[in-house]
Amino acid sequence: MPTLEFKGKQFVYSHHLGVPFRELKVISDKSLPAKSQEPSLDDNLIIQGDNLEALKALLPTHAGKVDCIFIDPPYNTGNEGWCYNDNVRSPLMKEWLKKSANPVDKEDLERHDKWLCMMWPRLNLLKELLSESGSLWVTCDDNEVHRLSQILDEIFGENAFVANIVVENNRKGRNDKEHVALTHEYMLVYSNDEFLSRGLDLTPEQIAEFSDIGDDGRRYALRDLRKRGSEDRKEDRESMFFPIYWDEHTGELSLEDPHKKLTKILPKRGDNTDGRWRWGFERVQRNLNDLVPRRSKSGRTDIEYKVFLDEADDVKTGTRKKPKSVWVGPEYSTDHASTLIKEIFGENPLKHSPKPLEQVIQAIQLSVGERGVVLDSFAGSGTTAHAVLEANKRDGGHRRFILVECEDYADTLTAERVRRAINGYPYTGTQRDELHRENITWSTFEKKHSKVLDHVASIENLQGHEYDKISKQIKDGVLTVTGERKVKGTAPGLGGSFTYCTLGEPIDIESLLTGKGLPSFEALARYVFYTATGQSLATVGEPAPDGFIGETDLFRVHLFYQPDREWLRSNEAALNAERVTAIEQNSKGGKRAIVFAVAKFMSQKELTARRIEFCQLPYAVHRILGD
Repeated sequence: MPTLEFKGKQFVYSHHLGVPFRELKVISDKSLPAKSQEPSLDDNLIIQGDNLEALKALLPTHAGKVDCIFIDPPYNTGNEGWCYNDNVRSPLMKEWLKKSANPVDKEDLERHDKWLCMMWPRLNLLKELLSESGSLWVTCDDNEVHRLSQILDEIFGENAFVANIVVENNRKGRNDKEHVALTHEYMLVYSNDEFLSRGLDLTPEQIAEFSDIGDDGRRYALRDLRKRGSEDRKEDRESMFFPIYWDEHTGELSLEDPHKKLTKILPKRGDNTDGRWRWGFERVQRNLNDLVPRRSKSGRTDIEYKVFLDEADDVKTGTRKKPKSVWVGPEYSTDHASTLIKEIFGENPLKHSPKPLEQVIQAIQLSVGERGVVLDSFAGSGTTAHAVLEANKRDGGHRRFILVECEDYADTLTAERVRRAINGYPYTGTQRDELHRENITWSTFEKKHSKVLDHVASIENLQGHEYDKISKQIKDGVLTVTGERKVKGTAPGLGGSFTYCTLGEPIDIESLLTGKGLPSFEALARYVFYTATGQSLATVGEPAPDGFIGETDLFRVHLFYQPDREWLRSNEAALNAERVTAIEQNSKGGKRAIVFAVAKFMSQKELTARRIEFCQLPYAVHRILGD
């Protein structure tokens, strides 16, 4: 596979492995816990700190557990003022980057190399956090999209590529380019699994199609059972070309006509012999009660099958939309995003437009079920958290978010937006939601006016109670249906909670030897478990007599530790015969044990015979962390 070479790649290639682990420190007065609850790392998280170090800090708790990663990194336009300042230890790298404290601008001829050096280790850590069925969504524009796709292929693998989605976010066009007004950006999608099989939620107009109600009270829509044949379907035509018989007096359908008295229906139209049924013989036989025959005014006989609304989450019914590679609509516009941020804060506190809320919501709907973890390590104004809360409100889901933001506004902007989204915010005015948009001409409207009006009426019936007014307009060849809601005083909140964190001191050999800045038992337990197994530890209980903290399919991991210098220097901290006996008694599955402690009073030969591997603190941790 072709790979992309860039200046500094050899120095950052494994840089993510040497980044020290840090403990997540909860800041209670900036958190917004659920009622009667204390801030917890099990809640939604907003982390202030460098995202490279924050991603490393998340590994012990979230490695392989993140279902959707949505990031909006710097586009490297030369006007963003971002700085490359990762602590890469190579003298050559330091010499090259000695001026990197200055913002990377258009005059920097090596800005693309620096951007790639910044992205490479972060993408590697994001890969470790992604679950087996998770997906990565990265927004970008023409400045780096071709280079970004190459390093994503190298890190995640070419087979993980899903799509390069074009999002029209500025219909008027930006004047960045001399000859072309840019109207779009990109969204690269990579995944470990076929997550797109989830499809999109049905839109109000699609739901309106389920206008028929059966005897059992279930709403359904009708679809044509015929399917036009083609040359490449000759092999399946024989099994899918058969007659269906209709008793026009009783309305019943069958697959045989022993008395030659029933109307014979074939999957063709008129004299055309080309065609087939969508279903095979056995499936038709099983679902005869859900087939509906009808005769058109022209005398043609058709058969349709019922698709039920309560089965609309099943992709096989064909009722969920497969996402397209181009996303177009006002909900994806930067103007829409700017209007929302102005509503929340009374003004736009950003120098640029945030990501459109609906763009992130749609990515979440495609990649995460009603439960899952969504991570954004370039959080900015907090659109991803807002999108998770809104998605949960719409479908009753319980998704969680993790945001990482390094700038000082992590509290005053990022977290504050989330607070206001949760609790509501001061607002007086009219909120407008576009419910339907359709390209249409007056000539088309005249021909299909009854169907169009029925569509609009269905939308009004379904969603009218949510708004004070539903307005309809045809302008410049576009029909729009808009819901308007008057708000006086406070916009309603979405509910939810989060814990605000900062990054603590690195867990390294100096702190354990000097006793300064000792990590908590929980933090060290998570770190040693991850370094020993490569897996995250779900929960950490109180220190057990045998030191047990967790297990995998192969190992049981034990830790003897207290964040106390005197205790660490005493015989209490050592692995002794009594503790070895306790470890053996509690290991009923016969798994090997990995034990972390500052000392041992038994030989490794004896421990090996008893299926115990000893790792000395702090040296073992120091060695594994690569410091």
